[in-house]
Amino acid sequence: MTMNPQPLYDLSPALRLMFMGVVVALGPLAWVWLRNAQAAPARRLQALTVLTLFLTFDLVVFGAFTRLTDSGLGCPDWPGCYGNASPSGAQAEISRAQAEMPTGPVTHGKAWIEMVHRYLATGVGVLILTLAAATWLQRKRGAPVNPWWPTVTLAWVCLQGAFGALTVTMKLFPAIVTLHLLGGMVLLALLCRQTVVYEHVQRGKGPSAISPRAIALLFAAVALLWLQIALGGWVSTNYAVLACREFPTCQGSWWPAMDWRHGFELWRELGKTAAGRHLDFAALTAIHYAHRLLAYLVLAVLLVTAWQLHAGGALRRQARWIAGLALWQLASGLSNVVLGWPIVAALAHTGGAAALVVVLTWSLCESRVGSMRASPHPHLHPGKQASRGPRDPLPEGEGVTQ
Repeated sequence: MTMNPQPLYDLSPALRLMFMGVVVALGPLAWVWLRNAQAAPARRLQALTVLTLFLTFDLVVFGAFTRLTDSGLGCPDWPGCYGNASPSGAQAEISRAQAEMPTGPVTHGKAWIEMVHRYLATGVGVLILTLAAATWLQRKRGAPVNPWWPTVTLAWVCLQGAFGALTVTMKLFPAIVTLHLLGGMVLLALLCRQTVVYEHVQRGKGPSAISPRAIALLFAAVALLWLQIALGGWVSTNYAVLACREFPTCQGSWWPAMDWRHGFELWRELGKTAAGRHLDFAALTAIHYAHRLLAYLVLAVLLVTAWQLHAGGALRRQARWIAGLALWQLASGLSNVVLGWPIVAALAHTGGAAALVVVLTWSLCESRVGSMRASPHPHLHPGKQASRGPRDPLPEGEGVTQ
């Protein structure tokens, strides 16, 4: 059966796809412009960054929906669908593929899910391009903004688009799909960092001083979270969620039969070992159990970090978010196992991981090492800086760090 008569890469619909991205981006851009027409440049850039961050979060969750509905190959070429800008122009090809394999990777519904994901991704790319261009323009006009972070974000979203293409053309290669997920999380972190910096400009105050112990816990939580997200992506892309269907044991044992070597061979096709043999169930069990074991440590570190930040007083709001999201991840992860991987629980788990990336990035950007005692010079004018942490110099116009 020939399911893909088109070349894997067919750039003929690229311009039409870019036009769709512009159309998707026009609504958010118009909304930001109308609401902030009279605002300062930094405020307008902050509003656009916040909106782009929100839409990128939505894109990450919709990407998970695309994967969970097995729609990643709904259009088996890139960037269009059988050489068309939408599934409407490929109805004959999709119908032929669906008739040959009614439950296969190509159906009308899956094609639309995959293309909507591409439209949203292109729209986010247009917003990030606009953000980078607007920041450089405001910088030339003398606004206290740093254009390099939006530029790095623009470069990263281009790389993310390349991984999106490879996800399709390499037929859901597990390593590529996992890297695509991680790339989306990096985009969230980059946009969150920019949002916090603009907030510092608006309020005239930089990061808050917290104890060295709290900073160390924050960095440990961030490192463990990223490792856990990578493992979670590996579980999902290898369809290993249901390798253990009970909790706290797995297959009736505390240490079931596991094939660690084949489970963590990174460069291999979906469902196969690097040697091309079928991936056995013990390998899937190893993938699942590694994610579960690390989850215990991540949960503990997140809760201790939240307690430490709340006790310090400077980042209590972030502490509550960290604790709440840690418990959310516990509940949604358990639901995936004991309820048989329902799509709602799976999306909740991916969304919780993305939210944790944002909140922990927010916490790091809002903190610096220092004494948490009150400033000995409360009479200083707010426009003067009382102390300076080891972070990057604050943009012009920021004041006291507290």
